[in-house]
Amino acid sequence: MDEEPSESLWVRIKGSAGAGDIIAGICYRPPDQEDQADEALHRQIGAASCSQALVLMGDFNYPNICWRDNTAGHKQSRRLLECVDDNFPLQVIEEPMRRGAMLDFVFTNRDGLVENVKLKGSLGCSDHEMVDFKILRAARRAHSKLTILDFRRAGFGLFRDLLGRVPWDKPWREEGPRKAG
Repeated sequence: MDEEPSESLWVRIKGSAGAGDIIAGICYRPPDQEDQADEALHRQIGAASCSQALVLMGDFNYPNICWRDNTAGHKQSRRLLECVDDNFPLQVIEEPMRRGAMLDFVFTNRDGLVENVKLKGSLGCSDHEMVDFKILRAARRAHSKLTILDFRRAGFGLFRDLLGRVPWDKPWREEGPRKAG
């Protein structure tokens, strides 16, 4: 997907008639990886996120990302969070795997494509836990009233234009503060 160096492998799993293809990627990001290789990986994630169905897994070595708060302590970690924010994949692992840190991630761009994510202990003498999960050929449709916005199709030009028309120097209410009682 990219000429620049990154330790990743991408495959297309052909879908049967009526079912789309799945892009599956696996990557290893060394803890001391250079910014150039990080940017190449982020471009690969962005390109793969445009596919109909994506599953990306691997050892990303970002121990200081807090997925619950969407925060990170280092510049490289914040850049991955920005990449995830820009491309909308979901991080499906919720438990730390290595000494309380979450280094291994499983991302998908489609709700219901990955299920039964479980940590299965370590293989051999590895200090990482195995991650076991199922990739469903056709993502199950969840019956939910929750609306998920797809900002990739947003009209940000119109949004900026509308915001430009707001009189920011005027107070929102003309009346004074309310009195208790």
